[in-house]
Amino acid sequence: MACLSFTACSVPAQHSASPQMEQGRFRNAVQAAAPSWRKTLAITWRFLFDKPADTVPSQPVPVVALTAAQLQAAPDGSLYRLGHSTLLMKLQGGFWLTDPVFSERASPVQWMGPKRFHAPPIALADLPPIEGVILSHDHYDHLDHAAILALAPKVRHFITPLGVGDRLIEWGIDAAKVQQRDWWQSVEIGGVQLVATPAQHFSGRSLSDRNRTLWASWVILSGDLRLFFSGDTGYHAGFRAIGERYGPFDVTMVETGAYDPQWPDVHMQPEQTLQAHLDLRGRHLLPIHNGTFDLALHAWNDPFERIVQLAQAPAVPVVTPAMGEAVQLARPQPTARWWRTAAAGG
Repeated sequence: MACLSFTACSVPAQHSASPQMEQGRFRNAVQAAAPSWRKTLAITWRFLFDKPADTVPSQPVPVVALTAAQLQAAPDGSLYRLGHSTLLMKLQGGFWLTDPVFSERASPVQWMGPKRFHAPPIALADLPPIEGVILSHDHYDHLDHAAILALAPKVRHFITPLGVGDRLIEWGIDAAKVQQRDWWQSVEIGGVQLVATPAQHFSGRSLSDRNRTLWASWVILSGDLRLFFSGDTGYHAGFRAIGERYGPFDVTMVETGAYDPQWPDVHMQPEQTLQAHLDLRGRHLLPIHNGTFDLALHAWNDPFERIVQLAQAPAVPVVTPAMGEAVQLARPQPTARWWRTAAAGG
């Protein structure tokens, strides 16, 4: 029987040699303490019954609509933020998507769970042909089953951490399209080199399949352009190693959102996001994992406000495009504080 989204998946034998695997499950380089049942219950209670009102915007989030014609005419090295951790990049003449999530909810079902603040700037059906989809891990706000199946006919390659590709194949994706990599392994496609690099997180889409697939960040090298995509991660020593091997980076796209002192090992506070960017030897910082879903207890615009304030002292340029707004990765221009408009009113 195929392994479904809600069921546990056995680990293929070819992944068992990974240094990241222990007793059939993947692990972090530094193991985090598992939360107690009391802590888990307390967090769940707050999410269900004691959520602050400002975790969702009070006004519509601005979205710049995109068309396939616009994208095809865009210069090489263009980036468009489509929401959360979904980025569309034009590299070496081809289009690349990270963690494509287009569904209304980041959830195993579409009648409940975190709901989008805004529509995607372009519909799935209107996207141009995609050279590659880069996946960081299999959580619902990063791996959208419906989007993957809809994208499949127009995608040439799916690049994933170990195990995530097996999940795609079980969903019906052609195995010839799937490239799986362990940390520090690379692949070159269409003139773009992709390197799976360490992250500190976890995986799973049900109660029984935790850590059966690997999680990763990605180094993306396209000509003279050097980019970093963090996926989801807590702060870890690997950032410095990545910076030493592959930096300096023109743009680091680093998670800044869904953080809380109660889960410090798997998501970074904005102070840690800034330090990760410095460790990576980044030039411009583009914060991701924010602005689309309500996944934590902080104000929805808190990630933006905190990171732009923190970045002032070390003079780090922070790029915060509105959803659908174009960014030129080689020379990013200053962007507006669009979230302040969405936070106004009541």
